[in-house]
Amino acid sequence: MSASPFTVGIIQDAATGDAAATMAATVERVREAARRGAQIVCLKELFNAPYFCKVEQAGRFDLAEPIPGPTTDAMQKLAKELAIVLIVPLFERQAAGVYRNSAAVIDADGSLLGVYRKMHIPDDPLFLEKYYFTPGDGAPDASLAPERVAQATGFKVWKTRYANVGVLICWDQWYPEAARITALLGADVLFYPTAIGWHPAEKAEFGRAQVDAWRTAQRAHAIANGVFVASPNRVGFEAEPGTDGLEFFGHSFISDPFGRLLADAGTDPEILIATCDPRLIEDTRRNWPFLRDRRIDAYAPILHRYLGT
Repeated sequence: MSASPFTVGIIQDAATGDAAATMAATVERVREAARRGAQIVCLKELFNAPYFCKVEQAGRFDLAEPIPGPTTDAMQKLAKELAIVLIVPLFERQAAGVYRNSAAVIDADGSLLGVYRKMHIPDDPLFLEKYYFTPGDGAPDASLAPERVAQATGFKVWKTRYANVGVLICWDQWYPEAARITALLGADVLFYPTAIGWHPAEKAEFGRAQVDAWRTAQRAHAIANGVFVASPNRVGFEAEPGTDGLEFFGHSFISDPFGRLLADAGTDPEILIATCDPRLIEDTRRNWPFLRDRRIDAYAPILHRYLGT
């Protein structure tokens, strides 16, 4: 656990089809977050392009790039200049035919610490991610010694200059298992870069409930694990020919280990900043000792897909 308070910044914004303009705007927002005191800055899911998974088109694989690559090279220089940690989610080309929904983690000295690759991949109308993304790799052997789990599993934590950082991406945010494992690996804060929005035809009936469910699920992870949670979502309407498009609903937030909102946004572009004190993690876990009282001897059934008849 980190010893000193650290300040988190998350950027809620939109992306356009002009990659250079989107990158330039993002860099300025990162600089603004740093000017406002952010030490760890997280961008939204697939930050540097429109959300391209609304349809299946093979040509859209051309949006991917390697890690390290041009975007991470530029962001490493920026992180070093500003002495900040940067979490940079982007479309990764790992190899021919192997593409990932990833997030590069860059330390405050500009070093590339590693990559998290989204573990849970959705397949819903206008969120056709299984076509594009290979999921992150899980642990190959359940009998691995604990000290090797962090190396083998797809869930990871990085010891950055300011805090121990865990990263999960969008659809991962609905899975308590992902939050629990990342917290058990020592995360002080869980970042959930996101691209979630409304289908326009459903917004009037379900829109408010969808936002509430999205926030509630992640605040529950903060409470159940005694960690901070920070979730930057994208905003804006993105058209797609032949469909009604998607309206990304924003409502990004930063939560403390009690699930209390330290900062939250509406549906416009915004930079959220909050200071996180690790002493609150300690205090929360002393009073709500959920990790102490886990029955790790009784949880083997969770490894099955379904247990009912």
